[in-house]
Amino acid sequence: MSALGGVLAVDVAVDVLAVDGDALAGPAALVLVLVLLVATFFLVRNMDKRLKRLPRSFDEPPAPPGPPGAPEQRRELD
Repeated sequence: MSALGGVLAVDVAVDVLAVDGDALAGPAALVLVLVLLVATFFLVRNMDKRLKRLPRSFDEPPAPPGPPGAPEQRRELD
C-alpha cells in the first residue's frame, strides 16, 4: 500500500467515525481499552481463586505404613 493509499484510508476512517465533524475514534478507543482492562482484571481474579482451590500435586499420597512385620498391601489395577 502506498503512502497516498494509507493517507486516504485514514481519511476515510476518520470520516466514517465522525459525527457532525467531531471525531469519535479517540474516545471510542479509550472506552474499548478500559472495558478490556476491566474484563482482564475480573478474568485474572477469577483464575486466581480457582488456582488456589487446586491441590499442589495430583499425585496420590503414599499409603501409610502398616504395623511392623505386616505384609505390604498392593492395589490391583483393572
